[in-house]
Amino acid sequence: MTGMQPVVSIITPAFNASEYIDQTIASVIRQTFTNWEMVIVDDCSTDDTRDKVKRHSAKDGRIHLIELEENSGAAVARNHALQFATGRYVAFLDSDDCWKPEKLEKQLRFMQENNYAFTFTAYEVMSHEGRRLDKQVSAPARMDYHDLLKNTVIGCLTVMIDRNQTGPFKMPNLRTRQDLATWLLLLKKGYTAYGMNEVLAEYRTGNPSISKNKWKALKMNWFVYRKVENLNVAKAFWCFSHYAFHAVAKRL
Repeated sequence: MTGMQPVVSIITPAFNASEYIDQTIASVIRQTFTNWEMVIVDDCSTDDTRDKVKRHSAKDGRIHLIELEENSGAAVARNHALQFATGRYVAFLDSDDCWKPEKLEKQLRFMQENNYAFTFTAYEVMSHEGRRLDKQVSAPARMDYHDLLKNTVIGCLTVMIDRNQTGPFKMPNLRTRQDLATWLLLLKKGYTAYGMNEVLAEYRTGNPSISKNKWKALKMNWFVYRKVENLNVAKAFWCFSHYAFHAVAKRL
């Protein structure tokens, strides 16, 4: 399998991810679809994240490690991985999240049977320790640009994109919410994101990382509306009010 061109490239930024990276990689190795590569970009971790990834890479040639020379944030890390990736399809998985074993197989079939360029799935939430919280985030059947402005329901860990259709793309260099900005960029070009309402991923919550900080997420969403999407104040506030409503509903 290692000599074949991978169909799916998995994009994983990592920073001080030693506590979870083994579980994340294991969830990829367990995939029923096996023609993948996993590109892990270490963003200058100060723990033993790199050593753990190197051990996995030595045993499985589908796992690749890229080491950044200075801490640059998840957007830069993901863009390095996107440049390195050779698969037609790219999927995103952060270094503390996990996938169900059938995730790639089912989502790839969903995309290929319908010729979709951009898809996402439902996911469930687990605690910092990995305990299931009996909380799920559903995937709407479809999302366009205006839908996503009002409801940022697309989980980064669930996204798969066909680069044969979209062409190469990069994430905006934001410290957080760069995933939202990227999905908006693609949808603004006229693509539609299609949802599989099946739980195929596990999102870890409760740790102090920047992406989990609710206040910073609120501020960054406003920043994306005003400075990235250049919405006027009225439109930005209208979208933000819908976003806040859905964010609260999602956590309930």
